Amino acid sequence: MDEDISIIDTKTRNEKIKSFFIENKKLLISVSLFLLLIILSFYSYQIYKDKQKSSLSNEYNNAIIEYKKGDKSKSISSMVKIVEDKDTTYSPLALYFIIDNNLIDNNDEINNLFDVLINKTSLETEIKNLIIYKKGLFNADFYNESELLETLSPLINSKSIWKSHALYLIGEYFYSKNEKKKSKEFFNLILELENVNPDIRINAQKRLKRDLSE
Repeated sequence: MDEDISIIDTKTRNEKIKSFFIENKKLLISVSLFLLLIILSFYSYQIYKDKQKSSLSNEYNNAIIEYKKGDKSKSISSMVKIVEDKDTTYSPLALYFIIDNNLIDNNDEINNLFDVLINKTSLETEIKNLIIYKKGLFNADFYNESELLETLSPLINSKSIWKSHALYLIGEYFYSKNEKKKSKEFFNLILELENVNPDIRINAQKRLKRDLSE
């Protein structure tokens, strides 16, 4: 008796499943096609990104070759374009190359390129923080107090690994301006940090003991 009931239940369940597929045939086909489209789109996008990365790599290397050949104008044009392409790898490298080789004299142009990386490029948080620090470092000789503090504020108000670097840069900035009280405040902030670059801590301690101990 129990066996017969089990057979009936199984047949009933199978019929329900069969009926479900028949009744929802169009819906199931649509869902399957949609999922397939998503998968194909994902792989197509990955292929596109890989090709784009390869193209930027070639463009970056060619720009370096042009620079070594003495064609600076072509190299500059290519490097600027790479920065504006907002690639997570080659855009920062291109800007560093421009700065390291003094290819652009106009500070506003350089800062615009910094802003492309900081505000428009999808970089990892600490990579972006490094670029913010580099922007502050680049402008330290040109910016006034409020401009430098505004530039570095995202680091000062964070727990970034670059926070101590930013504080040290500001401390040195005020020291160079002979504003020793402000300078001392920022060096002391470095010593209060839990996770601080050891070299930065040592240099801050040296500056406080040697030059700001009064």
